Amino acid sequence: MIFDAHNHLQAEALLPHLPGVAAELQQIGLARAVVNGTREADWDRVTALAEAHDWVLPSYGLHPWFLKARTVHWRERLAALVETGRAAIGEIGLDRWIEGFDFADQTEVFAWQLALAAKHNLPASIHCLKAWGALGEILRTQPVPERGFLLHAYGGPAEMIDGFVRCGAYFSFSGSFLNESKAARREVFRQIPAGRLLVETDAPDMPLPPGRAQFFLPGSQEGSVLNHPANLLAVYEGLAELRGWTTETLTAQAAENFERLFGGVER
Repeated sequence: MIFDAHNHLQAEALLPHLPGVAAELQQIGLARAVVNGTREADWDRVTALAEAHDWVLPSYGLHPWFLKARTVHWRERLAALVETGRAAIGEIGLDRWIEGFDFADQTEVFAWQLALAAKHNLPASIHCLKAWGALGEILRTQPVPERGFLLHAYGGPAEMIDGFVRCGAYFSFSGSFLNESKAARREVFRQIPAGRLLVETDAPDMPLPPGRAQFFLPGSQEGSVLNHPANLLAVYEGLAELRGWTTETLTAQAAENFERLFGGVER
């Protein structure tokens, strides 16, 4: 049984294909998938997926890309979704890569959501681009969930791994890191402690390189921009190869790690 630590099954691009996608996910042996909302407009779709599929672990958050679209009631709504302990928090984070960002606003929104995760001891899925120092400072100085948090598709430096681990971090490997241009990312993931490794698709984003993908959405071809969620198995195979492990060894380790971070969070 394999686990997707981070995807966006609620994305509009996947909606027409969901029945087939769900069947293929069961075909590859999916045990659970963390489905991450990114803005108020998609939180209801995440809830609907969790109600339809017992393997969906719902996660709700306000992503730094979508802060300008938030309503005045976003805090109350997010708190209501997670206060029962039946959901994770994410995708949240910091991003200096996007144009026109207000980093002070990002920091305030991120810190509030992280505090909510800490209050209820819920796993948080964190996005970070070009803001690793600021993220590290927040994680060192503010409350974090006792169970830990996920740095999804970790793209930070190897030198920061130990510090993040001390704060409670887990690190998920994306299939897009198997592209030839991502050699530096792969080298970092050779250094992640085994007990902190997780696997993700980020589907329908971050597609695998040509030759690695095993599943394709109707009408798409190999190398398509859209990433089929069932390519999770190919990501497992790629990471196992990178670490010099068998796929079975990685599957067992990732299952143990997933349970430690996300276990006990039920819809």
